[in-house]
Amino acid sequence: MRAIIDQSRSADAPYSVVKVFSDKPDAAGLEAARSLGVEAQALIPKTADRAAYDRELGDAIGGCSPSLIVLAGFMRILSPQFTTQFAGRILNIHPSLLPKYPGLHTHRRALEAHDVEHGATVHFVTEQLDGGPRVIQARVAVMAADDETSLAARVQAQEHRIYPLAVRWYCGGRLRYGEGQAWLDGRLLREPVQFTGAEN
Repeated sequence: MRAIIDQSRSADAPYSVVKVFSDKPDAAGLEAARSLGVEAQALIPKTADRAAYDRELGDAIGGCSPSLIVLAGFMRILSPQFTTQFAGRILNIHPSLLPKYPGLHTHRRALEAHDVEHGATVHFVTEQLDGGPRVIQARVAVMAADDETSLAARVQAQEHRIYPLAVRWYCGGRLRYGEGQAWLDGRLLREPVQFTGAEN
């Protein structure tokens, strides 16, 4: 979130961050956002009814009229009605090279599988958990001495590079969702862009 807000301050940024929401009142991102001059709000679930919470969240987000919703550390599984309401306007970043390791504990799973590389994927959000069209991936080598903490730190460093880039593409009119697919510069992304360290 901080990386996305920071990059929104550049002179050529095609987006600004309007508001930050969290379902946890003590989320560090709320205070971080406020310290950067971005309005932030905790929207706490009143019941275990996921659909009811998502309606309330959808109403609150809709009041901001966003062109894009960016999930960053938001660990709730969104309901089908929410993903339908904002179809094609939600991006998420996941700490694995999707379709490998959807869900939780991705670094542990990569280490247990003795993978030689790991990474992160930005994707559009659909009702399928971590299954929406992939946009861009960054890869890191898995070192023999890695544990979950060291591997997660290197993956997160790449997340901070590719997520703002994907947001920039979308808000600059280059990235779109259509026909259930991701499109970049008018071309169907049959495979996600592989980040090489240079902005495309």
